[in-house]
Amino acid sequence: MHMTDAMDALLTGRIGLLVRVVANPGQKFALLDCLNDYCENLDQEPGTEAFMISLDPSDENVIWLYEWFTDQEALEAHRSSEAFAVLMNKMPTLVSGPPGVLPMNPLRVRLARQPLEQSI
Repeated sequence: MHMTDAMDALLTGRIGLLVRVVANPGQKFALLDCLNDYCENLDQEPGTEAFMISLDPSDENVIWLYEWFTDQEALEAHRSSEAFAVLMNKMPTLVSGPPGVLPMNPLRVRLARQPLEQSI
């Protein structure tokens, strides 16, 4: 069996969120630009350990976000960061309503290093 070089970690105590965002018709790419700009500024949030943007394969206007934070204080710092404020100011005209937020605290993550080491 071929073993991949992977990162594997227990994430007990982390706070996670699964967020469903629905773009207004014709605004998906503008929304993705805003989310990518936000992602570029995540160094302002050292307690934000992961932020994943995903496309919904069954609905072209739905974007899923999965994010996790070291603890409750990090989640609060995320919500009060300048980068998050900029995102929240840009999003209302791009989305059809408030995002759906489902708490989903991570327990364990295993990521193969190869995709992470490749440049996008």
